[in-house]
Amino acid sequence: MAESWTISVGGRVYGPYTLEQMQGFHAENRLADHSLIARAGEEQFHPAIEDSELAPLFQTASDQVAAPAAEPAPAAPHRFGRSETDVAGPPAHFVIVADIKSGSISSLEEEIFNLGQAHRFMPQAWVLSSEASINTIRNALVQKLGKIDTLFIVDAAHDKAAWFNFGPESDTRIRRMWSRPMEHAGPEKRAVRRA
Repeated sequence: MAESWTISVGGRVYGPYTLEQMQGFHAENRLADHSLIARAGEEQFHPAIEDSELAPLFQTASDQVAAPAAEPAPAAPHRFGRSETDVAGPPAHFVIVADIKSGSISSLEEEIFNLGQAHRFMPQAWVLSSEASINTIRNALVQKLGKIDTLFIVDAAHDKAAWFNFGPESDTRIRRMWSRPMEHAGPEKRAVRRA
Protein backbone atom coordinates (compact mmCIF):
# COMPACT_ATOMS: atom_id res chain seq x y z
CA MET A 1 0.00 0.00 0.00
CA ALA A 2 1.23 3.49 -0.82
CA GLU A 3 2.24 5.80 2.02
CA SER A 4 -0.49 8.09 3.33
CA TRP A 5 -0.80 10.92 5.86
CA THR A 6 -3.47 12.56 7.96
CA ILE A 7 -3.47 16.27 8.84
CA SER A 8 -4.62 17.80 12.14
CA VAL A 9 -6.07 21.32 11.90
CA GLY A 10 -7.79 22.98 14.83
CA GLY A 11 -8.30 19.68 16.64
CA ARG A 12 -9.92 17.99 13.60
CA VAL A 13 -8.20 15.23 11.64
CA TYR A 14 -8.43 15.09 7.83
CA GLY A 15 -7.27 12.39 5.46
CA PRO A 16 -5.75 10.01 4.70
CA TYR A 17 -3.98 11.66 1.78
CA THR A 18 -1.45 10.31 -0.72
CA LEU A 19 1.95 11.88 -1.39
CA GLU A 20 0.52 13.42 -4.59
CA GLN A 21 -2.29 15.04 -2.62
CA MET A 22 0.13 16.34 0.04
CA GLN A 23 2.28 17.85 -2.72
CA GLY A 24 -0.86 19.47 -4.14
CA PHE A 25 -1.75 20.93 -0.74
CA HIS A 26 1.76 22.38 -0.49
CA ALA A 27 1.47 23.89 -4.00
CA GLU A 28 -1.83 25.52 -2.96
CA ASN A 29 -0.24 26.88 0.25
CA ARG A 30 -2.55 24.67 2.33
CA LEU A 31 0.33 22.59 3.78
CA ALA A 32 3.09 24.44 5.61
CA ASP A 33 6.27 23.26 7.32
CA HIS A 34 4.55 23.57 10.71
CA SER A 35 1.32 21.74 9.68
CA LEU A 36 0.68 18.82 12.01
CA ILE A 37 0.73 15.49 10.17
CA ALA A 38 0.93 11.78 10.97
CA ARG A 39 1.67 8.81 8.72
CA ALA A 40 -0.83 5.97 8.48
CA GLY A 41 -0.63 3.95 11.69
CA GLU A 42 0.96 6.74 13.74
CA GLU A 43 -0.98 8.23 16.63
CA GLN A 44 1.29 11.21 17.37
CA PHE A 45 1.16 14.27 15.08
CA HIS A 46 4.35 16.23 14.29
CA PRO A 47 5.32 19.14 12.00
CA ALA A 48 5.37 18.21 8.30
CA ILE A 49 8.97 19.39 7.93
CA GLU A 50 10.04 16.55 10.27
CA ASP A 51 8.71 13.89 7.86
CA SER A 52 11.45 12.51 5.61
CA GLU A 53 9.24 12.34 2.48
CA LEU A 54 7.58 15.73 2.98
CA ALA A 55 10.64 17.71 4.17
CA PRO A 56 11.93 18.35 0.60
CA LEU A 57 8.75 20.35 -0.09
CA PHE A 58 9.89 22.96 2.43
CA GLN A 59 13.52 23.40 1.37
CA THR A 60 14.54 26.96 0.59
CA ALA A 61 16.96 27.95 -2.17
CA SER A 62 19.85 28.05 0.32
CA ASP A 63 19.09 24.45 1.36
CA GLN A 64 19.23 23.09 -2.18
CA VAL A 65 22.53 21.88 -3.56
CA ALA A 66 23.91 23.66 -6.65
CA ALA A 67 20.64 25.00 -8.03
CA PRO A 68 21.04 26.60 -11.48
CA ALA A 69 21.51 30.37 -11.25
CA ALA A 70 18.82 31.08 -13.87
CA GLU A 71 16.14 29.25 -11.89
CA PRO A 72 14.14 31.48 -9.51
CA ALA A 73 14.01 30.44 -5.86
CA PRO A 74 10.72 28.85 -4.76
CA ALA A 75 8.41 31.00 -2.70
CA ALA A 76 8.27 30.30 1.02
CA PRO A 77 5.07 28.47 1.98
CA HIS A 78 2.28 30.46 3.58
CA ARG A 79 1.06 29.41 6.98
CA PHE A 80 -2.41 27.97 7.57
CA GLY A 81 -5.04 30.44 8.73
CA ARG A 82 -3.83 33.74 7.33
CA SER A 83 -4.73 36.71 9.47
CA GLU A 84 -7.18 39.32 8.33
CA THR A 85 -4.21 41.59 7.58
CA ASP A 86 -3.21 39.23 4.75
CA VAL A 87 -5.48 40.81 2.18
CA ALA A 88 -4.37 41.46 -1.35
CA GLY A 89 -5.95 44.49 -2.94
CA PRO A 90 -9.58 45.06 -3.87
CA PRO A 91 -12.36 42.63 -2.93
CA ALA A 92 -12.56 39.38 -4.86
CA HIS A 93 -15.80 37.70 -5.88
CA PHE A 94 -16.57 34.23 -4.57
CA VAL A 95 -19.25 31.63 -5.19
CA ILE A 96 -19.87 29.41 -2.16
CA VAL A 97 -21.86 26.19 -2.35
CA ALA A 98 -22.51 24.00 0.68
CA ASP A 99 -24.32 20.75 1.35
CA ILE A 100 -25.37 20.87 5.00
CA LYS A 101 -26.68 17.54 6.29
CA SER A 102 -25.69 17.66 9.95
CA GLY A 103 -27.64 20.63 11.24
CA SER A 104 -28.69 24.22 10.73
CA ILE A 105 -27.29 26.32 7.91
CA SER A 106 -27.76 29.54 9.90
CA SER A 107 -24.30 29.56 11.57
CA LEU A 108 -22.58 29.00 8.20
CA GLU A 109 -24.63 31.77 6.59
CA GLU A 110 -23.89 34.13 9.47
CA GLU A 111 -20.14 33.52 9.01
CA ILE A 112 -20.43 34.16 5.25
CA PHE A 113 -22.13 37.50 5.91
CA ASN A 114 -19.39 38.37 8.44
CA LEU A 115 -16.75 37.94 5.71
CA GLY A 116 -18.12 40.63 3.38
CA GLN A 117 -21.07 41.65 1.27
CA ALA A 118 -23.02 38.48 0.43
CA HIS A 119 -26.23 37.32 -1.20
CA ARG A 120 -27.90 33.91 -0.91
CA PHE A 121 -29.14 32.97 -4.39
CA MET A 122 -30.10 29.32 -3.77
CA PRO A 123 -30.96 27.38 -0.60
CA GLN A 124 -27.28 26.52 0.06
CA ALA A 125 -25.39 28.83 -2.34
CA TRP A 126 -24.08 32.38 -1.96
CA VAL A 127 -22.09 35.02 -3.81
CA LEU A 128 -19.62 36.91 -1.64
CA SER A 129 -17.51 40.00 -2.21
CA SER A 130 -14.64 39.98 0.30
CA GLU A 131 -11.07 41.19 0.76
CA ALA A 132 -10.19 37.93 2.56
CA SER A 133 -8.23 35.23 0.71
CA ILE A 134 -9.94 32.04 -0.43
CA ASN A 135 -8.01 30.07 2.22
CA THR A 136 -9.12 32.46 4.98
CA ILE A 137 -12.72 32.09 3.85
CA ARG A 138 -12.44 28.30 3.64
CA ASN A 139 -10.85 28.03 7.08
CA ALA A 140 -13.53 30.26 8.65
CA LEU A 141 -16.42 28.36 7.07
CA VAL A 142 -15.05 24.88 7.79
CA GLN A 143 -15.37 25.68 11.50
CA LYS A 144 -19.16 25.86 11.00
CA LEU A 145 -19.48 22.48 9.25
CA GLY A 146 -20.17 19.02 10.61
CA LYS A 147 -18.39 15.78 9.70
CA ILE A 148 -20.72 14.95 6.81
CA ASP A 149 -21.13 18.47 5.38
CA THR A 150 -19.36 19.59 2.20
CA LEU A 151 -18.22 22.97 0.94
CA PHE A 152 -16.97 24.30 -2.41
CA ILE A 153 -15.68 27.86 -2.96
CA VAL A 154 -14.68 29.49 -6.25
CA ASP A 155 -12.66 32.71 -6.41
CA ALA A 156 -13.95 34.03 -9.72
CA ALA A 157 -11.49 36.93 -9.80
CA HIS A 158 -8.37 34.76 -9.47
CA ASP A 159 -9.45 31.41 -10.99
CA LYS A 160 -8.98 29.53 -7.70
CA ALA A 161 -11.06 26.96 -5.86
CA ALA A 162 -11.12 25.53 -2.36
CA TRP A 163 -13.22 22.69 -1.04
CA PHE A 164 -13.84 20.56 2.01
CA ASN A 165 -14.89 16.98 2.73
CA PHE A 166 -15.34 15.55 -0.76
CA GLY A 167 -13.25 12.42 -0.15
CA PRO A 168 -9.97 11.34 -1.74
CA GLU A 169 -11.32 10.41 -5.20
CA SER A 170 -13.26 13.62 -5.76
CA ASP A 171 -10.46 15.65 -4.18
CA THR A 172 -7.95 14.22 -6.68
CA ARG A 173 -10.27 14.69 -9.67
CA ILE A 174 -11.12 18.29 -8.79
CA ARG A 175 -7.45 19.10 -8.19
CA ARG A 176 -6.44 17.63 -11.58
CA MET A 177 -9.20 19.43 -13.44
CA TRP A 178 -8.55 22.77 -11.76
CA SER A 179 -4.79 22.66 -12.28
CA ARG A 180 -4.95 21.89 -16.02
CA PRO A 181 -4.18 24.82 -18.30
CA MET A 182 -7.27 26.15 -20.00
CA GLU A 183 -7.59 25.37 -23.68
CA HIS A 184 -7.65 28.52 -25.74
CA ALA A 185 -10.53 28.11 -28.13
CA GLY A 186 -10.94 30.07 -31.30
CA PRO A 187 -14.10 32.10 -32.03
CA GLU A 188 -15.75 29.06 -33.68
CA LYS A 189 -15.37 26.87 -30.55
CA ARG A 190 -16.49 29.64 -28.23
CA ALA A 191 -19.65 30.17 -30.32
CA VAL A 192 -20.47 26.45 -30.09
CA ARG A 193 -20.07 26.51 -26.30
CA ARG A 194 -22.54 29.40 -25.94
CA ALA A 195 -25.23 27.74 -28.03
